[in-house]
Amino acid sequence: MTGPEALAHYAQGLTTNGLQGWIQDNVVPLVLLGIAIILLWIGGRGDNAGVARRSVGLLVGLVALGIAVSGNGPQIGNFLASLLVG
Repeated sequence: MTGPEALAHYAQGLTTNGLQGWIQDNVVPLVLLGIAIILLWIGGRGDNAGVARRSVGLLVGLVALGIAVSGNGPQIGNFLASLLVG
């Protein structure tokens, strides 16, 4: 096999599992640590209302991140739709 056939054969075994695992193991904890440091810094200035306001947005973002990382998006979407439709 040479040329396009070899490339196609090699590409069949490629996945993104390694990249996904690295992001979950390294990037997500660093982002969470950064968020915690920023909230502590804002809270240290005495702006508790600002911390509360930002925390609500962060919780929504973390829920979305959790759904994306877990892979249960379709099941959660079906559950939420069943709450509205019945």
